[in-house]
Amino acid sequence: MPEARPQAHRAIGALTFQDIGALLRADSVLCLPMGSMEQHGPHLPLNTDTVLAEALTGRIVERWGETYDLWRLPPLAVGLSREHAWAPGTLSLSVGGMAAYLRELAREIARSLPARRLLIVNGHGGNRGMLEAIGRELQDDFGLTLCALHLGAIISPVPEAGLPEIHAGKDETSVMLALAPELVRRERIEAAAKRDHDAAVRALILDPAASWPWSSDDQRLAGAGVIGDATSASAEHGRMLIERVVETAGTVLRQLREGGRT
Repeated sequence: MPEARPQAHRAIGALTFQDIGALLRADSVLCLPMGSMEQHGPHLPLNTDTVLAEALTGRIVERWGETYDLWRLPPLAVGLSREHAWAPGTLSLSVGGMAAYLRELAREIARSLPARRLLIVNGHGGNRGMLEAIGRELQDDFGLTLCALHLGAIISPVPEAGLPEIHAGKDETSVMLALAPELVRRERIEAAAKRDHDAAVRALILDPAASWPWSSDDQRLAGAGVIGDATSASAEHGRMLIERVVETAGTVLRQLREGGRT
């Protein structure tokens, strides 16, 4: 029988086909990092959401892998990013294209792997609506017990007052400083300073009663593609947010292993 891999490993792509049947079970949990390829202001790279989703999935697996039998899938690096399509380098699937891709992926997971639990670690807020809409189909049509963990909502809950951290602001920049500091253009952070966009952000992005097709080049909402304030970002703050994500994931994983019951 193949040897079990160490906790920090647990990557499906590093196994052989013989390992799959020996190491995975029906109640194993597959962890799928899901990101995007889009502008993140003047100071963060285009693949920020994918970097965070993959790195935080790794932290979750390190912490909870043995407890809940977690296994990492390769990341999905392009998502729904039409709100950033004005910026060079942004890549976005269509809604139909992403739905088809997710269905094909779920079909292949159900066909080729014994695990029937799937945690999607979503690093991009623009993917959320699609995951909520298609999650029931993936569960019902392919027999998967599924949950999407939305990193942005954990890292940056909406404050009662002040400008919310929506995109490339203090929180997202802080987590990047903690996980991938070499990718942060620190000398450009000053260009991502806070603007007076609070009222517009709450009305056009966060209002639960109305949905608007907003764009990050709308000067009412953003400055230099940033919705938030990156100037006070720090690695220390980022490490605190990482711990919050990992601990929240533990609660979600327990429910997932119990079939979604609370």
